[in-house]
Amino acid sequence: MHASHLRSRLRGDTALLCPGVYDAFSAAMAVEAGFEALYLSGASIAYTSLGSPDIGLVSMTEVAATMGRIRERVDVPVIVDGDTGWGNALSVERTVRVFERAGASAIQLEDQGFPKRCGHLQDKSLVSVQEMVGKLRAALSVRDQALIVARTDAIAVEGFDAALDRAEAYVEAGADVLFVEAPETRAQMEMIVSRFAHRVPLLANMVEGGKTPLAATQDLSDLGFRVVIFPGGTVRALAHMLRDYFATLKRDGTTAAFRDRMLDFLGLNAALGTPAILQRGRDYESGEGV
Repeated sequence: MHASHLRSRLRGDTALLCPGVYDAFSAAMAVEAGFEALYLSGASIAYTSLGSPDIGLVSMTEVAATMGRIRERVDVPVIVDGDTGWGNALSVERTVRVFERAGASAIQLEDQGFPKRCGHLQDKSLVSVQEMVGKLRAALSVRDQALIVARTDAIAVEGFDAALDRAEAYVEAGADVLFVEAPETRAQMEMIVSRFAHRVPLLANMVEGGKTPLAATQDLSDLGFRVVIFPGGTVRALAHMLRDYFATLKRDGTTAAFRDRMLDFLGLNAALGTPAILQRGRDYESGEGV
């Protein structure tokens, strides 16, 4: 259901804005804010679960478990960062099956080698075009409904022209969505759109402080992109807030000066839906639950 809705949405005339999330709580808060789809960021899982940069330390099972908890909590499409598929084409088959069982609506696969790293870091490596095409075909052969997002990191490794050639091969392999990572200029973004937008939905990745010029979703939509993700913005905002919160608590020994930037106990429980959950439990206990 979620995958078919996402597929239909990407055929529309406006870009779909997906905030980055990293657990069920951030997903629930994003849905409360009105977002109609989410992006489960592998980098953000590394940041928050491991206190680590995005250098390939998060496992496939950790991402799948996170996706499963998110699916328990929210009922919107979720695009999941599948990294390299954690191995060869056979590993990709398993990754796709596991992610779909966990509730993924779309699965992103990239052409980096090992160790993989954030697309906006230096010193990346790539697998061959042939290997990546094989991975995409493997993903497409076993997926049930999930869209397959093909990402190339070639701009930083082989250059822009090579990235376009790789993207061409991935579209020909049958990718549902194309993600050319880290274009460095507006002109490069326009060239990507000119070559591919009429053939496949394009994804734009907005990274604060990254290599790609930041743009608003409406601007990117007008340009021709159909998915816009802000994958790490949630954690960067959280990190900024936590620095202020901990500094205030350490300085004052109380949260009083921070109260206007916090939910209180009742406010947090209201956001979590605690009263309704507890009422449902009481209804079951009384025999009224259905």
